[in-house]
Amino acid sequence: MKKITLLFILLIITSCTQKEQEQTIIQQIAEANGFENFEDVEELRYTFNVKVNDTLRTSRAWTWNRKTDEVTLTTPDSTVTYNHKTEAAANEKTDQRFINDQYWLLFPFHLVWDEMEWEHSEQATAPISGEQMQRITVTYPDGAGYTPGDMYEIYFKDDHMIREWVYLSGGSREKPFATTWEEYETYKGIAIAKMHKNAEGSFELFFTDVSVK
Repeated sequence: MKKITLLFILLIITSCTQKEQEQTIIQQIAEANGFENFEDVEELRYTFNVKVNDTLRTSRAWTWNRKTDEVTLTTPDSTVTYNHKTEAAANEKTDQRFINDQYWLLFPFHLVWDEMEWEHSEQATAPISGEQMQRITVTYPDGAGYTPGDMYEIYFKDDHMIREWVYLSGGSREKPFATTWEEYETYKGIAIAKMHKNAEGSFELFFTDVSVK
């Protein structure tokens, strides 16, 4: 009986230790990108751009007041200002764009912020470079945000900086969408990947006019 009890205790300790290590990996990805500095940010400005086959398809500028949650979207056609916390439902289309664009900008922090399920693999083959990296697979539960059920496979090296990811819409693997994470720059202690490309280079999602106050 004592041997069984001791074995049971050891299994619990091992399980808890493994879970703590997994949680540390998630936290380390956020911290590697300057998560501890984000609470000091008062305002973010950035322009979200998408280029397909050398043609600029999308360009929209954002100003996000972190203290008031006031968000301003500026496009070539219009300017919209609303409160992300209290007026999102009344500005759903704009808010969806805000979440999408800000997600690309600050995804490492969403690993800490968001409700999600995830699992960690110590070794996996990155889809674009073919390099061996670590991988976190993230799944959003039903009812979470604007796109419940979405999955992401995040590939990173020992410095915990994301190098590539794969987006799986609704969790389906029929049309995986893989891009790089590159051209990192640091703003007030926050690291931002300013360029994302697909394997062929025909798709580029990039940020310009980035400012952190």
